[in-house]
Amino acid sequence: MKRNLKIMVVAVAALAILFTFSNTAHAQSGPKLGIGLNLGAPTDDAYSFAIGGDLRYQLDVDKQLSVPITAGYTNFSIKDKFGGGSIGFIPVKAGLKYFFNPSGAGAYGLAEVGAGFGTSDGMGTAFVFSPAIGYAWSSGVDLAAKYEGYSKNGTAGYVGLRLAYGFKL
Repeated sequence: MKRNLKIMVVAVAALAILFTFSNTAHAQSGPKLGIGLNLGAPTDDAYSFAIGGDLRYQLDVDKQLSVPITAGYTNFSIKDKFGGGSIGFIPVKAGLKYFFNPSGAGAYGLAEVGAGFGTSDGMGTAFVFSPAIGYAWSSGVDLAAKYEGYSKNGTAGYVGLRLAYGFKL
């Protein structure tokens, strides 16, 4: 299972990168980099809060479609009645971001998949999936409502917000 997950994540990332580079001649603007703060309410009763940060590299395919590649850190706080402490993941994801407005700004939908590497001994690697809807302003501010799930023998996840600032490279 662990090997299959790694193969799937590498394949998705490779396809996203190949698709992007094969279509960059049609892109209207250059790549973008964003830095984000993620805050959320876990969907599992054992956790009290989720917080994290990420960097997102975004390659435009055209005005409405882009390929984001995101990496960061997510921490889940464990409730005291479940032993306290926290667990952490390093999610690495690739996906598609589609702007609903033909100008390539404003409201968008986003879907990403990848791997979440556990930061504690024995946690291993989880499959990560993250759908979101958001709004990107021309100033570079980006606000999204999202779900992020980590699936490995069960699912831990959170519903939250991502507040980010992006800029062209």
